[in-house]
Parts: sequence; C-alpha cells; structure tokens
Amino acid sequence: MPVAAPHSYFSGYSVFNAHRSTMEISDSVTHKNGRQRRVISPQEDMRDADRIHNTTLEVEESEALIQGSDKEDNGHPKVVPGVRGELGNVSLLLFLYVLQGIPLGLAGSIPLILQSKNVSYKDQAFFSFVFWPFSLKLLWAPLVDALYLTRFGRRKSWLVPTQYLLGLFMLYLSVTVDILLKSDGGSGPDVVTLTAVFFMLAFLAATQDIAVDGWALTMLSRENVGYASTCNSVGQTAGYFLGNVLFLALESADFCNKYLRVEPKANGIVTLADFLFFWGIVFLVSTTLVAVLKKENARGQHGKRKVREETQSVMETYKLLFSIIKMPAVFAFCSMLLTGKVGFSAADAVTGLKLVEAGVPKEQLALLAVPMVPLQILLPLIISKYTAGPRPLDVWYKAFPCRLLIGLGYALLVWWTPSFRQEDGYPVYYYGIVLFSYALHQVALYSMYVALMAFNAKVSDPVIGGTYMTLLNTVTNLGGNWPSTLALWLVDPLTSKECQEAAGQSCGSPAEAGLCVKEGGVCVTTLDGYYVESVVCVVIGLLWWLWLGRRMTKLQDQSSAAWKCKIGQ
Repeated sequence: MPVAAPHSYFSGYSVFNAHRSTMEISDSVTHKNGRQRRVISPQEDMRDADRIHNTTLEVEESEALIQGSDKEDNGHPKVVPGVRGELGNVSLLLFLYVLQGIPLGLAGSIPLILQSKNVSYKDQAFFSFVFWPFSLKLLWAPLVDALYLTRFGRRKSWLVPTQYLLGLFMLYLSVTVDILLKSDGGSGPDVVTLTAVFFMLAFLAATQDIAVDGWALTMLSRENVGYASTCNSVGQTAGYFLGNVLFLALESADFCNKYLRVEPKANGIVTLADFLFFWGIVFLVSTTLVAVLKKENARGQHGKRKVREETQSVMETYKLLFSIIKMPAVFAFCSMLLTGKVGFSAADAVTGLKLVEAGVPKEQLALLAVPMVPLQILLPLIISKYTAGPRPLDVWYKAFPCRLLIGLGYALLVWWTPSFRQEDGYPVYYYGIVLFSYALHQVALYSMYVALMAFNAKVSDPVIGGTYMTLLNTVTNLGGNWPSTLALWLVDPLTSKECQEAAGQSCGSPAEAGLCVKEGGVCVTTLDGYYVESVVCVVIGLLWWLWLGRRMTKLQDQSSAAWKCKIGQ
C-alpha cells in the first residue's frame, strides 16, 4: 500500500486514495461549495496524491458547460447521444489514466524493496523526492496548457513525447534496475541513480496527467464530459494497483509459493526488470497507435460538438497565481497548510518501513490495500455530509487530535510487532490488528482531507476557480510531502546504537558499524529514532493544534470578499 507520496504502507496508499477521494466527494459538496474532484492521501501520502490538477478539471468542466452552445450551427436542437456513442473515447481516456498510474505504483514499491535491503533512512528520505512532482506540477502546468503544435494537436503535442519518454525510461530501467538495487562490492543499492530515474518517471507522469486532463474536456461531448472524472478516478487507481500491489505480490517468492504455485521456487513469478520491460513496450506501442490513429478535432462522431477550450497566456496564469497568494486570507491559509501536517509525519512516512524492518512481508502490507478499497470509497461520501455546510473546517479541527493519537498507536504497534512473530511468519490476527489500526487512520485522514477540499471549493473565486483550487490543493499536498521527507531524514541521526562484544568500538556510522562487526561485535540499537520522532511530532502537532488550529477554523468567518482575487479590477 505504499504509494506515491511518502512511501510507506500507512502513507503511501492512503495518500493516493485521499487524492482520489476528492473526485468522489458527493454532490452535496460540489453543488453547495463549488465543483471539485479528487485527485491520495493527504499525503500524505501516491501519494498523494497529491493529482491536484484533477480539481482544475472539474472546475473547467463547469465553465465549459456554461460556455458550450446548446444548438448545432444550423440552429436545430442537439440530440443528446448518450455515452454509447463515445465508448471509444471513454475507453481511451480510461486507458491513458491506467498508464499514468503504473509508474506511480512502481515508484511506491521501491521504498519497501530498499528497506528489505537495509538502506539507511537518509537514503529513504532522498528517494522520497520522487513523490514531489505531483505536488509541484502547478509550476509547469501553464506551459503544457499554452505551448503546442497546432497541426499535431494541443494535447498530443505533450502526451505523445511524454509517453514515449516514459516507455524509454522503463526499458532503460528494465536493463539496469537489478544492478541499481543489488549490492556490488558492499556498496549497496545506487539510491542516487534510482531517485533520478524514478523522479523523471513521476515528472513525466505528472505532465501526462496535465495533458490528459485537458484533452478529456475536448475529447468528450458536452453531454458526456462528466465521465472524464470517472475515468480519472478508476484509471489511476487501477494503474497504481497494478504497478504496486499486484507487482509486489507477483514479485514475492513467498506469496507465489503459498498461493499460486504447486512446486516452490526461489523467485516470484515476475521480476522488477520483467515488469518494467513489459510496461515499457506497452507505453511505446500504445503511444504510437494514439499518435497515428487518434485525431484532435473540434467534432467527434456523428458531428457532435466538443467542449470549447479557452486558455490564458503563460504569463497571465503566473501573474494570477501570484496575485492569489498575495491576498492576506490566502497567505495565512497557505502558511497553515504548509505546517499543519508536521505532527503526522513520523507516523505517515516511517511506520510502514519500520514494519518491514521488523520482518513483516512487504507484499502482505501491500495486499492490505484490497480490503481498504470499500472503506476509501464510502468515507468521502459519508464525511461530505458533515462538510457541506458553511463550516467544513470544524470537522478538520475535531479529527486533528484523533489522528495524532493514532500516530502514537502506530508507534506502539511497531514496538509490539516483534512479539507477534512466529517461526512461519506473523499470524492472521496480527494482520487484523494492523488492518484495524489502518482503518482508524483512514477515518481521521479522510475527515481532515475532505474537509479541506470542501473549504477550498467554498472559498475559491468562481471567476478563476480552476487556478484557485489547483493552487490550494498544491499547497495542501506539498504540506504533507516536506515533513515526511524530513521525518525520514532524521530517523538515523536520532537513533543511538552501541557495539557490544567488541571493546573500544562504536556504531555511530556505517564505517564504524562495519569495524564493530569485523572485530566480532554486534551493533545493538539502544534508542530508536522512530520512537523519538513519534513523540516529538505528536507534541509539535498538539502545540500547533492549540495555537493555530482555532485560527484556521476562524478563517471560515472571513467574508467572501476576503477570498476574491482583485486582479484586473
């Protein structure tokens, strides 16, 4: 379940699905507070994931519906065709979103693989930058929207080269990933190169997301443009599941021997190299077919008029973003969004990796995503009933301390985990405890995230709703990414170890630890930095909640004029 955005069982998949949840929020939110959609998890968290451009998609849909004409050029009323006439376009969109989720799922699986190879938490922190592009894509989205080759197509100008590069990067990784992950001469995995390549994969996936979101508005007719959000939600989730949960299960020798094979073997059914090669070929072939066969035009089958697209220039968009940020209410709100998740960072970013370190199979943690899917679908629908009113942040404020306490519960779970271990692994009831704790975490996480999305929709100026909402969602996701990276980075410095059975040796660094072992000693952890972080983060979170939490809820009392952009007036 680790996903895009800080990489852990608890942060990863929850983040991705929290992002997804905004697309599934009930109409009670969208009708009363302005249109919005999903992307994860809070983070948190795929992961995340952040996926913030999807909110822009929904707002643009509303604007496009208003702008569109109800009649054809000949003046006769249009005949509503229904979705059957555009099944090809809907299927293409769904497939493109599935492709987008594949590299994100693979990136989410790498931290667990690295953890099984005993890399340092500083290395994990460095790799966590892979999950940042979806939280920063607002920085280059205006370029994707405004620069293109007219003859080739506005969206295809970015989609085709982006997907070709994704395919080529996957093929390159299929040849080199085993070398990058394996220990050569005791040097360990090449985390720097892995981070660089997977960062490019995430960057390209985020760019593809911008292009596909925009193309969805013109690929479908006015009557069916609402299906774009469904394709986004289902496609990205399916792609992430294939690249993360399914891959980790099929790559695990233990899982395959236990559930899928008659005769045990030393390896899983697929390797990471095989998986990357297969999807690299799929990217190259499918992109070629789209480039050759799919046309971008103003009309589709049966002469249906497509939704009209209008876009500001690049400079106008950046000026608009800057003018929004300068508004006192928005600046205060963004400052709180960037600092409010520090209290959750240790629990979200480190817990899953600590469970793997304790010997819990990574594929078993990934499979816990499956029973969580119904809950992650229902939670936004239920919570939105309480956030649809004039004070959605009240729900956020009440859920905040609950989520902090759940973080302490995670630390207790990690400390308790070794006592559950048996000769053949962990018992079923242990996974039941993990699943229950994760479900509680999801309730608190979604309560806060859905409340924030509802408030973002409520205060966004409808005249520039797409840009406004995307900015607020970008800041929300970024506010979860940087604390998680920092939390991973600090685990090792806060951990204390001593060398036992070898006098005069220490374990303060990898070199010293190696010397301790060479002298016949063993490094023993006397103080785990994860537990230190867990307590410190909860204390910081409680102080933040007491000092700034109420101030954040008071932003709901601001007049609507305080949130309206004055540009051009």
